[in-house]
Amino acid sequence: MYVMQKQGRFVIPRTELTYPAHTIKMNEKAAQAPTDHVMPDFEDACPYEFKGEKSRGTLVEALNTIDFGKKVIAIRPNNIKSKYFLGDVQAIMLGAPDKFHGIILPKTETPEDIVHLSRLLDALEEQGGWTTHVQIEALIETPLAIVNAYKIATASTRMAGLIFGIADFSASMGVREMIDNQNRNFHYAKQATAVAAKAAGLHVIDNAFLRLIRPDTPDEEKAVIQQQLREKSEGSRDLGMDGTWVIHPQQAEICNAVFTPDAEQIAKTKRSLEVYHKLGGGSIADPETGEFYDEATTKAMLMDLAKAVQAGTLEESWLRDMAAKSKAVSGYDILEVMGRVA
Repeated sequence: MYVMQKQGRFVIPRTELTYPAHTIKMNEKAAQAPTDHVMPDFEDACPYEFKGEKSRGTLVEALNTIDFGKKVIAIRPNNIKSKYFLGDVQAIMLGAPDKFHGIILPKTETPEDIVHLSRLLDALEEQGGWTTHVQIEALIETPLAIVNAYKIATASTRMAGLIFGIADFSASMGVREMIDNQNRNFHYAKQATAVAAKAAGLHVIDNAFLRLIRPDTPDEEKAVIQQQLREKSEGSRDLGMDGTWVIHPQQAEICNAVFTPDAEQIAKTKRSLEVYHKLGGGSIADPETGEFYDEATTKAMLMDLAKAVQAGTLEESWLRDMAAKSKAVSGYDILEVMGRVA
């Protein structure tokens, strides 16, 4: 969860747009994208010729001059073993204080990687005169990272979330098919990442879908790609993911919709919770629909409606009241435990 200190709100991203950071034009386009989060990238998306000062100077200019609105901005430097890592982090921390919200650490493999970055941020926040607290998302994209995922998730109070990176993980494992059957081929790795994040009270983000619609893509093929993106996102949502990376704004509408309950779902879930508490809780059957409710199923409803609150389609006070009723009996507020409220 990103705590937007100056805006007085929190964000659990549904969509994180990753894009090359080395041109002003790409930053301007990202600022207009309908996503919750943008990730200017110094690492894999940045051409070799722009590594170092060229891309750093461009991004610092972009952060200081472009209005990104209410988006979370989290920057991916080169990985911690790269000769560019330290310079990347120093440049943005000292060149754009309070202009972004997080660092996405690629190739994270051990909790010591997070500790190292966190201590570096401690020093650079003080040196740069920051008044806000930079958070961290860790990319889980190697077998060792999967094994260490919970330790990574709990390595610093700066931790906001984990992200599953499919391309590097696929290469490490020698898995050739990482698009069409990814929720089957990477079921364990994705859910292990999700479990580790949720155990630490963090959000968790799925990998990007690597098939895009081109200007010359036939309508029939376009429809197939859109359906594949929807199915991939629905599958990862049902593995516990809170959102997904996107590699183009064209993917945002479908992905935002998948990770947000619609008006019909909200109305149905609200009614179910109200009926449950009206009938006294416990283990009951809905007198109108025959559906079964108990404390476990209603906690799932609270988690789903937390996404509606963040999307601005449900009053937070209503959700907190329902969570308080559950906590009064069980002593357990799932929204607090799972990091769904600030």
